[in-house]
Amino acid sequence: MSSVSLKEISAQLESPKLGDRMVALANLRDVPPEDALPLIKKVLDDESLQVRAMAAFALGLKPTPESYDLLIQILESEPDYNVRADAVGALGYLGDIRAFEPLSRLFYEDTNWLIRFSAAVSLGNLQDIRAHDLLIEALDSQEVVIQQAAIAALGEIKDINSVDHILRFVQSDDWLVRQRLAEALGNLPSPKTIPALKYLEKDSNHNVAQAATISLSRLAATDK
Repeated sequence: MSSVSLKEISAQLESPKLGDRMVALANLRDVPPEDALPLIKKVLDDESLQVRAMAAFALGLKPTPESYDLLIQILESEPDYNVRADAVGALGYLGDIRAFEPLSRLFYEDTNWLIRFSAAVSLGNLQDIRAHDLLIEALDSQEVVIQQAAIAALGEIKDINSVDHILRFVQSDDWLVRQRLAEALGNLPSPKTIPALKYLEKDSNHNVAQAATISLSRLAATDK
């Protein structure tokens, strides 16, 4: 992107109009991380929580050596849980293994379901098997969305030992839970996986059935 365009984005980020600043952040999608970072930093303390949230998430989409420390600072100082949730999500996108400890701590200690949901998703993105115990515990959450995130994350980290734990959701009343299960099983080959996927392939919900079919195809390709 030309320096003129970068200057235009920079000027938009200083606009008193909320819409201008949000559009400017959206326009960073085609900007290289090293060029985007100074612009993102301009609005990390913006008066608008929407802008702060977008900026926090952008740190994950535009990874630089500074991104991790900036996100940790946001988690330590940001009062709004929506902004903090986006920072948690950004940590997962970074793929920095240092995030395992802070993400685990947030899951266990934060009382906000959105933060805990984002932490579970990000732990899956890190693909660190150390998350096993935490994610198994998350399956017992009273929040269905956290169950969904935990099932998906166990698939992401390819935790074969989780199969018996997640198969209890094969008849869940929530179709998204069943879909996440079908998707996760595609990464978890075991003697119980194929029968479960064939069962889910007959699910009354099209999305669940389709996910099961795709997972069966993935497992078949892996065997070959």
